[in-house]
Amino acid sequence: MSEAGLAPWMFVAAFALIFSGYPVAFALGGTALLFAAIGVQMGVFDWLLLYAFPERVFGIMSNYVLLAVPFFIFMGTMLEKSKLAEDLLRTIGKLFGPLRGGLALAVVFVGALLAAATGVVGASVVAMGLISLPVMRRYGYSTQLSTGVIAAAGTLGQIIPPSVVLVVLADQLGISVGDLFVGALMPGIMLAGLYATYVAGVAVFNPSAAPALPAEERDIPSAELLRQVALVMVPPLVLIVLVLGSIFAGVATPTEAGALGAAGAMLLALFHRRLSLKALRATMDETTKLTSMVVFLLIGSTAFALVFRGLGGDDWIKHLLTSLPGEVVGFLIVANLAIFILGFFIDFFEIAFIIIPLLAPAALDLGIPMVWFGVMVAVNLQTSFLTPPFGFALFYLRGVTPREIRTEQIYRGALPFIAIQLIGLVLIILFPELVTGLLDD
Repeated sequence: MSEAGLAPWMFVAAFALIFSGYPVAFALGGTALLFAAIGVQMGVFDWLLLYAFPERVFGIMSNYVLLAVPFFIFMGTMLEKSKLAEDLLRTIGKLFGPLRGGLALAVVFVGALLAAATGVVGASVVAMGLISLPVMRRYGYSTQLSTGVIAAAGTLGQIIPPSVVLVVLADQLGISVGDLFVGALMPGIMLAGLYATYVAGVAVFNPSAAPALPAEERDIPSAELLRQVALVMVPPLVLIVLVLGSIFAGVATPTEAGALGAAGAMLLALFHRRLSLKALRATMDETTKLTSMVVFLLIGSTAFALVFRGLGGDDWIKHLLTSLPGEVVGFLIVANLAIFILGFFIDFFEIAFIIIPLLAPAALDLGIPMVWFGVMVAVNLQTSFLTPPFGFALFYLRGVTPREIRTEQIYRGALPFIAIQLIGLVLIILFPELVTGLLDD
């Protein structure tokens, strides 16, 4: 067997290990070592190529851009652990309550705001599941609408800046994080608008599934309600403007803005008298866990990519993708189908580290704008949080829902929002200016 014939089997072996439940980072690294040994025995690989591995790992560890990842994770987790997200959700729920479907609209609005303030999907889904779901069920909301809108609104943290996945994608695609943040802003707002439109449609055509809050639950004076809204909304909005504004204006790098956001989240918690040692320790633990996972995935995927390229796999993939019928159209169809289908089974980080480095060279050769391509991939990856059986947003929500709500109901509730995300993906492909419009200004 030639080196080109050996390379595809690396994917078979790696995915076999991943689907068996073996940790992805070790599955990638183990596959790399196994196929390096096989390649040496077959005379198609040289052990000397692995001397480049330590240098590449050092390059990862010294990557200044990736330092933004723990900062943004810390910022989002601190807002969740200090209960500031809860205050926001309860108050906005009262503001939208008089409208039919108002609670679901509040979930979408707060989901978008939390996405811009945190960029962490798990924190948003858990917070909204714990707070909004009991209230929505108490006042007669459909279980499927309630669970679906909570899970979907939580995934907005995947696409609305500052998003951890956008930082990772920018690194994998070799483009500016700031440009990717700017390009993702309009698509993120568009998705939130599509979610809200669907909720409004349900409220109109099926009023019993999305009723308004009873009058007795809305007896708070308007002046007091507006005061509460200002109190819970203004500080996070100021933090969002400082973090994103500094990046968009070119005043700070994403890493520096992430550090500002982490410090700002602690100051907000202190201002609201929520900065306890318990909250700080829980935030640091969560940040360490998620950051360690990202780093180990990077190391494992680096070993996999090194051996894969040593076996001629990069040339094989590049030729395969650039010679598809329809050229750019054929490539986009295959790339999006591959990402969408893999999203049913593996995590978005894993897709970003395994698949994106293989797609990027072909996209570059075909002349596809890389920022637009990155945003398109991010929107597609967002569906991985909602697609059964392994959608992480569904798992997060399942963990905080009562036992009487069946997993099947959660899955069915997510289906309309998966369709909405695919509509959003098609709109981005048909109208690239949704991504490039702000970049061209």
